[in-house]
Amino acid sequence: MALKSVAVVIVPGVASFELGVACEGFGVDRTEDGVPACDFAVVSVDDAAVPTSDGYTISTPHRLDVADRADLVIVAATLGPTVWPAQLLGTLRRTVQRGARVMSICNAAFALGEAGLLDGRDCTTHWRHAARLAEEFPAARVNPNVLYVCDGPVLTSAGSAAGLDLCLHLIREEYGVGVANIVARRMVMPPFRDGGQAQFVGAPVRACEAETLAPLLDEITSDLGTDHTVESMAARSAMSLRTFARRFRDETGTTPHVWLTNQRVQRARELLERGDEPIETVAQRSGFGTAAMLRHHFTRIVGTSPAAYRRTFRG
Repeated sequence: MALKSVAVVIVPGVASFELGVACEGFGVDRTEDGVPACDFAVVSVDDAAVPTSDGYTISTPHRLDVADRADLVIVAATLGPTVWPAQLLGTLRRTVQRGARVMSICNAAFALGEAGLLDGRDCTTHWRHAARLAEEFPAARVNPNVLYVCDGPVLTSAGSAAGLDLCLHLIREEYGVGVANIVARRMVMPPFRDGGQAQFVGAPVRACEAETLAPLLDEITSDLGTDHTVESMAARSAMSLRTFARRFRDETGTTPHVWLTNQRVQRARELLERGDEPIETVAQRSGFGTAAMLRHHFTRIVGTSPAAYRRTFRG
């Protein structure tokens, strides 16, 4: 189903930042930058003002009938255990039944669980809540070590920032890499997370700005076709191999080889999405050299072959 309308449902105790994640992801008009318009609404169960976790209240004219028509229904997180309204659970079930998607941010995964939508599905939530989620919904396959999971029409994300990662994943899936990059730049965040990323599941890495190495990393990502090595990167940074490796892990949370491989896979994804160049050319432009090497790393990280990825995401 095309993503043309999004509704985020709030309940008493809604967490302000997590609500803001949904609003920032889909509620900002970016049409002047070339981002397609999306109908967006904040929805409450009834007409009473909704108290937030921060002590103020939110009033909205939109009710669950708006969510019942949306292509994507997001449930914002709350602070602490929550009694999820039966009306909301019904809306979530109907959303999936009619072929639309539901998404949770942080502990809102419990709402999806109570609606029976996590049974037999892979899912995640904030690591602090993962054990309780697995205990309360034993038929769900809870993975506490990933940023987000998309299992059919049911989407779950971990803590606050992971909700933004999932929003960008959906934008990329729906509108392509160019639009996702525009949105990411507007939000001043990377369009994806490095390290352990699969096609529908992304693994987290340490959130740390690369202060000392930032100029080097920018240069490398703009010239991935060159045969970069750890030795050449260390030499350009005027560091010994041991010092460079230690500094790199401190500032990025991963090794130079893993980082560079993921950057090259990301470049290959962009080339596959927006062009018709042969796989061999994509391999050379992304720095893998040969189609065989591209297929090896691409399939390992993304979870599908370059050709299959192009068929799925092109256009």
